[in-house]
Amino acid sequence: MLNVKNINQYYGGSHILRDVSLTTQTGKVTVLLGRNGVGKTTLLKSLMGLVPIKSGAIELDGRAIQSATPYERARAGIGYVPQGREIFARLTVEENLRMGLAYKSGSTPVPAELYELFPVLKQMLHRRGGDLSGGQQQQLAIARALAPKPRLLILDEPTEGIQPSIIKDIGRVIRMLADRGDMAILLCEQYYDFAEELADDYLVMERGEVIARGPGSEMEAKGIRQLVAI
Repeated sequence: MLNVKNINQYYGGSHILRDVSLTTQTGKVTVLLGRNGVGKTTLLKSLMGLVPIKSGAIELDGRAIQSATPYERARAGIGYVPQGREIFARLTVEENLRMGLAYKSGSTPVPAELYELFPVLKQMLHRRGGDLSGGQQQQLAIARALAPKPRLLILDEPTEGIQPSIIKDIGRVIRMLADRGDMAILLCEQYYDFAEELADDYLVMERGEVIARGPGSEMEAKGIRQLVAI
């Protein structure tokens, strides 16, 4: 689905991403791990086109997209849930969901499946996004990204600041989406246990480089918990 080859990115004179390569596969969750400040969020923003890369290639289904704008990448089938959620606080839940359909026809309905995945959103359809709890806002941000039915879903630390019960709900939804077999998922996560439980494949970053990778089933045996411990 996604094929990233040797991308490099700089902020001023600082080399932030160093020859980073990764792949994601439909029906699988690829987990990206690493301590704070190693370049994980910069990598995700680069994949979405929010920051430019200096060199390398980004392909979606074999098509080069490294020169595409963020909205072109969204139209190509990438859904992005940024760190911090970034919902529209003054818009209602329904209006936030419709923002995920911005490039579709105005008559396109919000997929009913979103309310099945996150029942709380249907209960709060006309409530403003800013009035929701942090966990509810995170569910809204994920649902907004899912609204146009992407083929690749990128999530940047979806458990940050979220209560344990909602973390379980989010994990259940991520696993369900992957198992459905029509979507690839790239999950950037600090919460090791959550990441290990979901990972079909993993990558670990340090100082802008990928220093370890492999199947999720080997994470404990390879000592990945110690590798990413703060």
